[in-house]
Amino acid sequence: MSDHLIKDKSQRKEKRPGKVPSTTGKTKDSSSNVSDELAHNDENPRMAITMENTYQLGPYKRFPVPAATDILKDVLTSYLQEEQYEVEWSQKMTKTICEVIRARVKELMIPRYKTVVLVHIGQQTGQSMQISSRCLWDAANDTSASYSFKNSSLFGVATVYAVYHE
Repeated sequence: MSDHLIKDKSQRKEKRPGKVPSTTGKTKDSSSNVSDELAHNDENPRMAITMENTYQLGPYKRFPVPAATDILKDVLTSYLQEEQYEVEWSQKMTKTICEVIRARVKELMIPRYKTVVLVHIGQQTGQSMQISSRCLWDAANDTSASYSFKNSSLFGVATVYAVYHE
């Protein structure tokens, strides 16, 4: 009777789904066959970049708020100085101004800061406007810069949020 139980167990092991007996001992589900093929492929010479932890909890160089404010002032003034408010134009111009500001802030080369740029353009008709935002904020390392511009036809508000990334 014990011989009968041993045969049943061995038959059950062989009948497991997804497993194919092989001489190398690898199963059908094993992904090492694919990785072996990719490793020997000469057409894709990608090297894996290994980066070690720095254990840096704070920035070596703080985000320069005055320099960012100067960039905002320069860009808003140069793009909006002589313009009249138009709806379609302002939609395109907000995207353009955001891209220009983001590129100029990146030129500052401040490591480990992620930037978020927001630009609002509206018609000047004597109304008031409040802009607010919310996010998780580390008061010791994160910061922001903002600048407002007005002419007779429109107003523009640009804000750069600099969030430190550990």
